Amino acid sequence: MINHPKESDVNQPELELQLKVWKELAISKQVLMRTATDALKLDPNCTQEQLKEALESVIQKIAKSETHVAQVQAEAKNTVAAIEKKLTASEKAQAAAAATIEQLRAAQEGMGRDIVAERTGTTREIQKLKERIAEQEKAMKAINTALSDTPENVLRKMNTLKKQKQEEAEARRAVESALNTMRADKRKQEQHTTEVLKDSAKLLQGYRDLHAACTTIHEQLKPLVADAKDLPALPEFDTKLVEGIEQATAKIEKSLDKK
Repeated sequence: MINHPKESDVNQPELELQLKVWKELAISKQVLMRTATDALKLDPNCTQEQLKEALESVIQKIAKSETHVAQVQAEAKNTVAAIEKKLTASEKAQAAAAATIEQLRAAQEGMGRDIVAERTGTTREIQKLKERIAEQEKAMKAINTALSDTPENVLRKMNTLKKQKQEEAEARRAVESALNTMRADKRKQEQHTTEVLKDSAKLLQGYRDLHAACTTIHEQLKPLVADAKDLPALPEFDTKLVEGIEQATAKIEKSLDKK
């Protein structure tokens, strides 16, 4: 007769394994719940409903916090964009202000130059006006002086003035006559000098021709005499004298041409 083992003997290891797993699960669950209750600041002996409500409350708070963070980030982004826009506008305004300041500075410099020029012109006009006023005052003073004199004094002064004018006219005519005489004498002197220069040129040319002819004749006579030494000595051509006369003549001609 064969003895079969009991069913309880066959399932014993499996049961022990299951018990061990369930035990570990229970411990893990208990640890997890303890951790959750500690984190949520709940009583460790609270029910699952209380734990569930606390978890849902925390989840809602987290969702609200995330929504709030998103809103804050969006607002911050909008604020940054607005600030950047304001900075850009500020930079443009600053550039426009700098350009305006430069234009104002240029306009001020131009205005300063215009003021200086106008002041100079005004000063000149004032000076001219002062001079005209002084002349008018001088004329008025002369008229008043003339009017304040007696008729005899006025007549005497008029005669004296007339005599002075006549003397000035005669002196002017005498000076003009003397100048005309001097001009005529100068023209005559220049004509005489020109003639002398022409005569000098003719004399120099004649001197050259005469010396050349004498030299030729002297050479022709040498074969006709027994001794060439018997012929009279031929004077040398005075080159220095001729050049001096030519230079002096050239200077005189140059001075006449300038006049």
